[in-house]
Amino acid sequence: MVTGGLGFIGSHFIRHLYYAYPQYDIINLDTLTYAGNTDNLADIEQAEAAKALPDRRYEHVRGNICDEALVERLFAEKNFALVFHFAAETHVDRSIFNFGDFVRTNVEGTRVLLDAVRRHKVPKMIQISTDEVYGNVPDGYSTEDTPFNPSSPYSASKAAGDMLAKTYAAVYGTPVVIIRGSNNYGTHQYPEKLIPLAITNLLNAELIPVHGNGEHVRSWLHVADFCRAIDLVAHAGPAAGIYNVAGEQKNNLEIIQMVADGLGKDSGKHIVHVGDRPSADLRYAPHAGKLEQEFGWRREHAISDAIHTVVEWYRTNEQWWRSIKSKKEFADHYEKQSKARWY
Repeated sequence: MVTGGLGFIGSHFIRHLYYAYPQYDIINLDTLTYAGNTDNLADIEQAEAAKALPDRRYEHVRGNICDEALVERLFAEKNFALVFHFAAETHVDRSIFNFGDFVRTNVEGTRVLLDAVRRHKVPKMIQISTDEVYGNVPDGYSTEDTPFNPSSPYSASKAAGDMLAKTYAAVYGTPVVIIRGSNNYGTHQYPEKLIPLAITNLLNAELIPVHGNGEHVRSWLHVADFCRAIDLVAHAGPAAGIYNVAGEQKNNLEIIQMVADGLGKDSGKHIVHVGDRPSADLRYAPHAGKLEQEFGWRREHAISDAIHTVVEWYRTNEQWWRSIKSKKEFADHYEKQSKARWY
């Protein structure tokens, strides 16, 4: 099972699993919120449609991870060998406006899955988390033992989900591994996040709203490198534990400059600075030494090179992102995000 498999990272991971493990049957439980998009796995759907029914090995089940009856039915019927839990509310800006949605999905939804994994004795669950649970890191790096210091409703809800996972592992022996990724980038990313927002706004000759001074530092990780890390931990790692997956440290202005260079634009003419988020974190810095030492994992994508491929994908897939940006769900939030209307 993969939850949230029609979102950005989840869809990339399903594609990774589908082609890397042709013996796997994959159930994708996704409720199709604003960030879920069936087009993200159109190639898999087409490949499956060409097969006879008994040979098909991918299925999307539309449903909410908080629906205990549905989750119980799927676990009882499918006898899962692995559960990958991507489903989450993830956008920090949105969490400021809709804290309740984040608690329901990221905390209660995680509890429902953990209960099902425990009852049905699933061999392993992978809880996909975030480096944001560590909060602002002025100096040094966050290791897997660094105390939580969340500063947004989003990161607080993910920290709560992680604590549930750790508690289930400690009390019930539930086999759950927590993987904390840093800022992922790649194709098919919902265009409210920085890189696709910058690309699509520049393609539309629009300004790019930048929170505060734009010098917030993030650890930028290509989604394919993140998927490889999850695969390694799931198939070769222990039944419980925590692993950070880290990218390259760049601030937001540096990222926008890379995007602008890829489009032959002058970034300075396309940036508008807006008010910063409340309690904004200035730097994330996860350390991936544990993952590197135990599995030999290394990043294969340097953002200075990979950003050009990402830019080109958005340039040649305008219908994908224009369809999203034309929807009321995107427009209503962008109106608040672009003008820093936090309350």
